[in-house]
Amino acid sequence: MTANGYMQLGLYLIALIGLAWPLGVYMARIYKDELPGFVRWLKPVENGFYRLSGVKPGDDMPWTRYAFALIAFNLMGFLAVYALQRFQVWLPLNPEGLANITTDSAFNTAISFATNTNWQGYGGEATMSYLTQMLGLNVQNFLSAATGMAVVVALMRGFTRKETGGVGNFWVDMVRSTLYILLPLSLVLSLALVGQGVVQTFSPYQKAQLVESVSYEQPKTGADGQPVVDAQGQPVMEKVIATEQTIAVGPAASQIAIKQLGTNGGGFFNVNSAHPLENPTPLSNFLELLAILLIPAALCFTFGRFVGDMRQGGAILAAMTVVFTALLAVTVTAEQSGNPLFDRLGLATQASDIQAGGNMEGKEARFGIANSALWATATTAASNGSVNSMHDSYTPIGGLVPMWLMQLGEVIYGGVGSGLYGMLVFALIGVFVAGLMIGRTPEYLGKKIEAFEVKMAAVAILVPPLAVLVGAALAVSLDAGRAGIFNPGAHGFSEVLYALSSAGNNNGSAFAGFGANTPFYNTLLGFAMLLARYWVMIPVLAIAGVLAAKKIVPASAGTLPTHTPLFVVLLIGTVIVVGALTFVPALALGPVVEHLQMISVK
Repeated sequence: MTANGYMQLGLYLIALIGLAWPLGVYMARIYKDELPGFVRWLKPVENGFYRLSGVKPGDDMPWTRYAFALIAFNLMGFLAVYALQRFQVWLPLNPEGLANITTDSAFNTAISFATNTNWQGYGGEATMSYLTQMLGLNVQNFLSAATGMAVVVALMRGFTRKETGGVGNFWVDMVRSTLYILLPLSLVLSLALVGQGVVQTFSPYQKAQLVESVSYEQPKTGADGQPVVDAQGQPVMEKVIATEQTIAVGPAASQIAIKQLGTNGGGFFNVNSAHPLENPTPLSNFLELLAILLIPAALCFTFGRFVGDMRQGGAILAAMTVVFTALLAVTVTAEQSGNPLFDRLGLATQASDIQAGGNMEGKEARFGIANSALWATATTAASNGSVNSMHDSYTPIGGLVPMWLMQLGEVIYGGVGSGLYGMLVFALIGVFVAGLMIGRTPEYLGKKIEAFEVKMAAVAILVPPLAVLVGAALAVSLDAGRAGIFNPGAHGFSEVLYALSSAGNNNGSAFAGFGANTPFYNTLLGFAMLLARYWVMIPVLAIAGVLAAKKIVPASAGTLPTHTPLFVVLLIGTVIVVGALTFVPALALGPVVEHLQMISVK
């Protein structure tokens, strides 16, 4: 890494930890119903929601009922987003008259936003109306994030409660996450982004006159906005002469704020945060980067405050930060080293006064290698999915790191709520293994870890790799899957593996480079997102319920300390061995082969 890279990483981590600490303490007070004075005026609003919906806030739910409420609520969100897409041409706030979304794409997108994945096989500004973006996607950005936060709070209660059957009230946790945390932070960030030049308007798309006209062909559309096809099922093309360029605008700042804070990642614009109207300045880039990891990092402090020992949260955060820093260094180094094939062609790739040096392919000149690599690492460490550069254009090792971060289980910071409960699952496995080594019943935070908890932890850890590897195998084995691969060889496999890793770990970023918006991939990736989200949440809630019913065992001389550097190392080792080594054979067929091909060419 260069001095510039070290400086940017250091500044970023200082700002992140400095803001995460007070935010984490604040969130702990919110979930414990210890409202600070400056938000106490919102309490009548919270109670009003309960009265309108018939919720009894004092009703303590067992984990099964908590899980049922969660699934039912998310199902309704899925149906609402699906319906908005299928009928948007007849709904208001569609100034461009954008067509209804096809069945398979609407299915995929509805699942994507309900599961906090926000995988997008389409261009947002060319596909979704303002109403669909705001009422469907933007609202779901809040609710899916709040769902993840509710689950991790339920798990925290499992560690702190003793001999009780309840893990809290799902509806209360949802309302408090949204009202006291997500909404205020989103309001502040959206105003800051507007101040930096991020667009926020209901005006129609703007037109700019071209200096020269451009002719091209496009599919002819019918009255319903869908392409007209001939007898063979092929789209009927028509010639168009363009004399002006359409510049997409819209209510972007408000959606960008919550997509970053909620680690959703779905882009208002197709190119995400590489777009000058979504991310116009270095300061907006820094603010969005901070937002991506802010709540996941803060939840570590929330955990420490919740269990009554801030060292516990600090140990979790330390493990996340060590892995994040190391992998960021690998990404920056790989991209700054550039592609040796260019050197052999006589092209200068070294940094100088007239060029950035390294591999600038697919990167915004405004941000350069260090900021692009930092974003790529942060967005895949979190369950975010937004990009400010094209990961498909990274060097093989530079692209391997974002892919591997997702395959770790999205636990290096991870998504809002999902990252922390995923890491706590790895912590349970870690203390279980440590207990086996010394022949003692393992304990974590005073709770004995027994067979049921380990089984549920195994399910939570193994389901995402199952979705990724089986899905990737199907994609490269079936004709429908291979038809969407545009790049032959190892890189084409890397693109498919990245897509399944993104969907199967609820990230949402894309390597790109292949046709994902097809009935095959929309269906396959949709089911991968469902498995990765709910087949992990339910086992975590089951663990929470079982732990809450247990008594708290006082620490003894034989208890493994879970706040020490030794435990941090144990936790990192567990994440790498259990979470990452599963994917080594697949990575060897993709990025590793690409790297060997790149360095072996004479």
